Amino acid sequence: MARIFCVANQKGGVGKTTTCVNLAAALHQCGQRTLLVDLDPQGNATMGSGVDKRSLEQSVYHLLVGLTGLAEARVTSPTGGYDVLPANRDLAGAEVELVSLENRENRLREALQQFDADYDFVLIDCPPSLSMLTLNGLCAAHGVIIPMQCEYYALEGLSDLVNTIKKVHANLNRDLKIIGLLRVMFDPRVTLQQQVSAQLEGHFGDKVFSAIVPRNVRLAEAPSHGMPGVVFDKAAKGAQAYMAFAGEMIERAKAF
Repeated sequence: MARIFCVANQKGGVGKTTTCVNLAAALHQCGQRTLLVDLDPQGNATMGSGVDKRSLEQSVYHLLVGLTGLAEARVTSPTGGYDVLPANRDLAGAEVELVSLENRENRLREALQQFDADYDFVLIDCPPSLSMLTLNGLCAAHGVIIPMQCEYYALEGLSDLVNTIKKVHANLNRDLKIIGLLRVMFDPRVTLQQQVSAQLEGHFGDKVFSAIVPRNVRLAEAPSHGMPGVVFDKAAKGAQAYMAFAGEMIERAKAF
């Protein structure tokens, strides 16, 4: 049975895509059969996986509106080794088209259910907004991974996201829960970041992952080469942090 996790945060620029791509590659390196679903019309997770979004014949857009199936739309990342359900600008049009479709918030869940035995992990990269695309991701998932920076504004946005997850859990997906919070772009030299990190641990307890992803130039350089950071430079501190995070995810997934 595939464990399906949404990587979500309503705040932009917090490392959702970087986390998705590197976690997918790290899980693959740990021997896990992994699918990365790119639900962001910008297609950054697609490009970061070494897949050219400009030359796609079929994508997650075609899957959501019923024009194709997962088997036809998925591709294998040439650099990361995991499977990718890619996205490009076409996906922006799905927002409008989904409104008139039956069972619109469950389109992704229904598509993934048919391939439940093919994967150990499915990771969904959501756009930085509460849209019909994000709702499809939350309805398909067993749990939510929340990457966040240890800054004041990130704490403000976190309360909104937790409320959103509670509403989806109550009304649309009873399986949905918060799997954990991942601290990213962390700089231990900044006192505020240490304080916010301590607040998170105090409030959320064991929901906060032990792995902490530091600010790392090599992680930032990797997407320009179409590679996950854990492949681009395995010795980098950021890559090692994501490998440790993958180990934690494998352990937590055993509870499902």
